[in-house]
Amino acid sequence: MPRPPKTAPEERLRDADRSQSTILMAARDEFAEYGLGGARMDRIAERAGLNKRLIYYYFEDKEKLFQAVLEQAYGNIREEERKLHLQDLTPAEAVRTLIEFTWNYYLAHPEFLTLLNSANLHKARHLQDSRQARALNSPLLDLLAEILERGRRDGSFRGGVDPMQLYISIAGIAYFYLSNNHTLSAIFGRDLMSAKARNERLSHMTDLILGGLLRG
Repeated sequence: MPRPPKTAPEERLRDADRSQSTILMAARDEFAEYGLGGARMDRIAERAGLNKRLIYYYFEDKEKLFQAVLEQAYGNIREEERKLHLQDLTPAEAVRTLIEFTWNYYLAHPEFLTLLNSANLHKARHLQDSRQARALNSPLLDLLAEILERGRRDGSFRGGVDPMQLYISIAGIAYFYLSNNHTLSAIFGRDLMSAKARNERLSHMTDLILGGLLRG
């Protein structure tokens, strides 16, 4: 049976969603390349192939647009993490999988790191009032708390580990290496982004984190 034709409001809603998605992708690339301070709405409009007035209509100003880009960036990584189904894995395998995912996601999405750099440069004021950002990240901490508790109960993990501290450690040791790879490569005289170096880093990260969790 053929589907009924789309109504005018449905078509307008789809057009609006498509336009906002296009704007957010263009803005993400602009903010990742130039930071919040250097980004220009004219260039974002040009990247999106849309009228600049439409950007202001949906997002009000550059500050609100940057906040929306950050919220989308967090939403994207959290969505990919949900696909890992960590709750179905053993505690040790869940943590190992999260470490590997985080490392590989950062490698595949360098724009995520540069967006975080820009957000921190501005003291995260665009996230402080974002209920959406907090709502996106809270379930991850709840899941990690459940994984840690399962590990404590089955005797594989030591107790007393804060899930927030665990995630910060996982994200931090990956983030610092990648965001500082140029200076680190220069001062140590090694190509820290070679395939061999990246594999060694992932192995070291995994051993370090699990070493702090596992009993014995």
